[in-house]
Amino acid sequence: MKDKIKKFLDTDLLENYLLGTTTDLETLKVEQYIAMYPEVREAYNELQESLEIFAKLHAIKSPEGLKEKITARIKSERVGRKKFFRFAIAASIVALIFAGSSYFYWDQNQNLQEENSMVSNKIKLLEADMKQQLEDVRNQFIVLNNPSTKKYNVNGNKKAKELKAVAYINPVKKLSYINVSKLPNLPEDQCFQMWAEVNGEMLNLGIIEEAGDSQKLLALPYAENAMGYITIEPKGGNQIPSVDNIVANIAY
Repeated sequence: MKDKIKKFLDTDLLENYLLGTTTDLETLKVEQYIAMYPEVREAYNELQESLEIFAKLHAIKSPEGLKEKITARIKSERVGRKKFFRFAIAASIVALIFAGSSYFYWDQNQNLQEENSMVSNKIKLLEADMKQQLEDVRNQFIVLNNPSTKKYNVNGNKKAKELKAVAYINPVKKLSYINVSKLPNLPEDQCFQMWAEVNGEMLNLGIIEEAGDSQKLLALPYAENAMGYITIEPKGGNQIPSVDNIVANIAY
């Protein structure tokens, strides 16, 4: 800060200001420095006193009324400077307000765009989900009502004798579903899980939460010579089927 003040005092702006030869911008800068920094204000006062002393020493008798004219001129110029100074401050404030409001509206616009994008994405996901659900309902209707659909009864082995399910396979439409109509009770730390082996790949079809009615179908990936399995797994399901705990299988 001191370097800044020293650099200013090393210029002739104060002298020019006292002589009235500064530009409007220079005048604004000088008045700001005088108002903000005591060192500059002190230098200005000393310079003003020295100028007055010099003027008195070299004074000559002035024409009648000259003093009043000069005083009036000085007052007029100072009023002009003050008006300009106030105008500059007002303009700066307006500019800052405009910049702030512009940033505010820009930021709000960005937020709105982001929110619109999020809403649009959610709508797209919802539409895709609804489309998938409608497609699934349509396929279930076809499987249950198409004469080409083959029906297979599935029973559990000795580990789950009460398990009953019906598989619906339609080779023409290449659709396959299973309805698990009855499940035996399991300990709280175990669950039933559905799998399908398609083209040599084992697919996890998820946990079977409970037995459903005759219309509650679980989609099976269709493929020739595919196999479906129901296993007993730890609560929460497993990443790979527990082969020793297969309780039912369906060839389709």
